[in-house]
Amino acid sequence: MKTLDTLTFDNRFARLGDAFSTEVLPEPLDEPRLVVASPAALALLDLDPAEAESTLFAELFSGHKLWSDAQPRAMVYSGHQFGAYNPRLGDGRGLLLGEVVNEAGEHWDLHLKGAGQTPYSRMGDGRAVLRSSIREFLASEHLHALGIPTSRALCVIGSSTPVYREKRETGAMVMRLAPSHVRFGHFEYFYYTRQHEQLKVLGEHVLACHFPDCLAAEKPWLAMFRTLVERNAELIARWQAYGFCHGVMNTDNMSILGITFDYGPYAFLDDFDANHICNHSDDSGRYSFSNQVPIAHWNLAALAQALTPFVEVDDLRECLGLFLPLYQAQWLDLMRRRLGFTQAEDGDEALVQALLKLMQGSAVDYTQFFRRLGDQEVDAALARLREDFIDLAGFDAWGAQYKARTAREGEDQDARRARMHGLNPCYILRNYLAQRAIEAAEQGDYEEVRRLHAVLSRPFDEQPGMEAYAERPPEWGRHLEISCSS
Repeated sequence: MKTLDTLTFDNRFARLGDAFSTEVLPEPLDEPRLVVASPAALALLDLDPAEAESTLFAELFSGHKLWSDAQPRAMVYSGHQFGAYNPRLGDGRGLLLGEVVNEAGEHWDLHLKGAGQTPYSRMGDGRAVLRSSIREFLASEHLHALGIPTSRALCVIGSSTPVYREKRETGAMVMRLAPSHVRFGHFEYFYYTRQHEQLKVLGEHVLACHFPDCLAAEKPWLAMFRTLVERNAELIARWQAYGFCHGVMNTDNMSILGITFDYGPYAFLDDFDANHICNHSDDSGRYSFSNQVPIAHWNLAALAQALTPFVEVDDLRECLGLFLPLYQAQWLDLMRRRLGFTQAEDGDEALVQALLKLMQGSAVDYTQFFRRLGDQEVDAALARLREDFIDLAGFDAWGAQYKARTAREGEDQDARRARMHGLNPCYILRNYLAQRAIEAAEQGDYEEVRRLHAVLSRPFDEQPGMEAYAERPPEWGRHLEISCSS
């Protein structure tokens, strides 16, 4: 295990130069204090978990101190925001401090969010508030535990620094980890500003660092794009299968690695609603739950446009055509397994769609349904779940088909339960749980944040004494409004 002062840096993105980022030092927070840290994320840097309790830890991740080998840079990019192109965005409140190389040879970006003003702050203060930092931390580590590709979160550092949003709040910083923080918007920036030489440099950097297998292909850039199409198809399939709503799928929030990125007004579905809008600012419903599939396709098309100086349009179009079939196959496989099936049958998609249609409008808890479906023998499970549905005759008909389908699998209940519980979480990050932890943290009590993080780090395991974290939201927590400023 390493200590904070023995980390090894190799700042590959910083070496691309000033056309790609601007040197900026972080602005320190007042009276920094550790709110929460992730042992699993610390392990990515080979750091001893005890390091998080040191004074140096809070100082480094609150802008008070800096490694001698760090090179803090604010990255420049652009992007389509709610469908409209914004020509110049960039790290307005974040800094890429540098890239740490662990003992396995992996590079991990240290990206400090809430680090103060940069040339890309666009009249903003460059700060992040405690509530948004806690939300990003919890979501990053929870999605990883669920098996959904994501950036990671090392820690949240709180402070007494005042920050003004809808009301006076306190500033915080969240340390984000990812192999890269390059976005679709990086490529769009150099394409639309006609800086094609820099676009080429960026593409070659991303290929060499993150898609080395594509370099052996006849057309490396095309191979990289195809890989991204495949990764995004799998990513969005996992979002939809587990009921995750991102909320702001702008192209500047899309990772070039095909991972979940830039958490804002996200939510997991409580009651199933295909049309759920988790972002209070999304008046048109552009980023509703059901729209995440076509929007991901749209964003990939936007990236494809930025690659046209180096890839034939027909080749890009052919790759784009793979997205929806790949998504559908991945999603159906996940849903099939969530229902407890190990073999594929022709009627599986119709069975899944019929279930979702029955759930819609019946206030059926999406997470609890799948968990309870595997709890008991099929007849008992269906009898218990039937009470949640409005169309009882419809559910009975579906249940009969499900029972017959399960019988054809020929598996005993104990094995079925173990397999289904390994896929269907007992605990999910519900907005009311996050809000309760945030309210305590805003009063200086971080125990609930830490406890919630610990529970959500083992989402599939039944944890004695933690049953309350698996409950449906109370009435006050059913319709929480979350906006981009969160």
